Amino acid sequence: MTRGRAASWWLRTPIRARLALALALGLAPLLILGTVQSLVNYRLETRDRRAELVDVAQRSAASVRSRMLAGQVLLETLAPGAVGVDCAQNLAAIKDRLTGYANLIRFDSIGRVACAAASAPPDPHRRDRPWFRALAGGQAMTFTDDPGVSYAATPALIASFRDEESDGQFRGVLTAVLPLSSLRPDRPVSGAPPHSEVAIADSTGLYLSSTDASAFPARLSGRLAGPARSQASLWLGRSRDGRARIFTSAPLVGQDVFVLISAPNDPLSWAAVSPIVAVALPLLAFILALAAVGIVADRGVVRWIAYLRRFAAIYAHGRYGVHPVKALGGPPEIRDLARTMDAMAGVIAARDRALKEGLAEKDGLMREIHHRVKNNLQVISSLLNLQQRALADPAARAAMSDTRQRITALALIYRALYQGVDLKRVDLRDFLEELIAHLVVNESGGAAIETHLEIDPLTIDPDRLAPLALFAVEAITNAKKHGLGERGGRLTVTFKVRPGEAELRISDSGRIGAPTPVVGEGVGRTLMTAFARQMRGAADFCAGPRQGITARLVFPTSDHAEPET
Repeated sequence: MTRGRAASWWLRTPIRARLALALALGLAPLLILGTVQSLVNYRLETRDRRAELVDVAQRSAASVRSRMLAGQVLLETLAPGAVGVDCAQNLAAIKDRLTGYANLIRFDSIGRVACAAASAPPDPHRRDRPWFRALAGGQAMTFTDDPGVSYAATPALIASFRDEESDGQFRGVLTAVLPLSSLRPDRPVSGAPPHSEVAIADSTGLYLSSTDASAFPARLSGRLAGPARSQASLWLGRSRDGRARIFTSAPLVGQDVFVLISAPNDPLSWAAVSPIVAVALPLLAFILALAAVGIVADRGVVRWIAYLRRFAAIYAHGRYGVHPVKALGGPPEIRDLARTMDAMAGVIAARDRALKEGLAEKDGLMREIHHRVKNNLQVISSLLNLQQRALADPAARAAMSDTRQRITALALIYRALYQGVDLKRVDLRDFLEELIAHLVVNESGGAAIETHLEIDPLTIDPDRLAPLALFAVEAITNAKKHGLGERGGRLTVTFKVRPGEAELRISDSGRIGAPTPVVGEGVGRTLMTAFARQMRGAADFCAGPRQGITARLVFPTSDHAEPET
């Protein structure tokens, strides 16, 4: 957008939009800062949340190891020969004092129960079980969730340790039964999110036990290989039921057994909702601020401006007596503006009255002047009439009569002006009818002249009326002298108004029995041509349809066609 277009756009922008734009520019840095800060906090919270999950996995693994090692130590501290009731009572007392154990059992070298903290299920094939044979074959520790028989009422992890004589001979097996519910990291002290699940898996990805198998992936796909064999790891994936979850793993015993924790990856958690809230709240505040600015601007400014604009339109129509009383209940600036407009209207009304009085006075003076000019012209016409009567020469008397008729026409113009409604306009039809009547009736000398008038209405200014009237006087005078004579005849006057122009035709019937007159270059024709040129028109003369002559004047009627001076 160029500078000129920007300036034009700004001029067309209403107050409401300008205030909203100013507020938007003022709040934009806060909105941007809040958005950036919320994104940073979201990343930090996400990182901390994942670190907490890794820590939970490590603590869960440490808790399981500590329980297994504690069970092993407790079982090993018992006298190798302690069997029977004393052994069972000691183990039961230890299980009751320590949480997280469903049972503590000692098996002899052939798989029989030497002593147990709680009842142990019989299993005649125990010595043939894979986990027992592995310990009897020299393996120090085994874990299984399928020992062959159920050692607890709930799913449990069976941790077994090899018990040896001092010379290394296999003496039996020390077994700790750990319920999987005790390994679930959903206690408040663990820091794990709700609905977390735990599982035990070996390095091949085989699940040994789990609190909820559907919460873990069907295949670990090498997740427990590489660095994950010696340290805690975290990854995102989908469980067997297709839900997105966060998985963590931590080595439990060496690099062969691992603790897995599955936590919901809830997109609506606070870590994800926090940026939305951090952006939404400033955005909501921004929208509310814009709405408040719009309402205040509309109620406090735009409404009053529209009210005062209506009063300005009323004043423009000349109604200065109306007062903006309602604006007195508006803001101080609106009240001041209303008082200023009211005072301005009063001043304009006073000036308007003074101008009207002055114009009325000038109108009266102009009418008086026109009246006096008309009277003076009539006095001159009377004097010329007296002088005409004293003359004996017919040519001189005719010249004096022509002059007197021209003066009479001018006097009629001034009379039409001061008697009319408008000093600047004259109704041409009324004027021509009066002028023709005066020339034909008063100046006919007793000849019987029949007049036929067809005059269209037209309002004309005095500057063009004078040459038009003088043209008519010359044409009618010539018609009376040369076309009608003492016997009279027919005089036809036609005035037609067409778009942009008007046409005046004056025709006589000619003398009966006389030859058709020849149109010459007399004084009358010279004057009529001059009058036509003064009106920026054209005059022509031609023989009539019978024996008379037709004088025609065509002149423009548009306002810009001013007469020549």
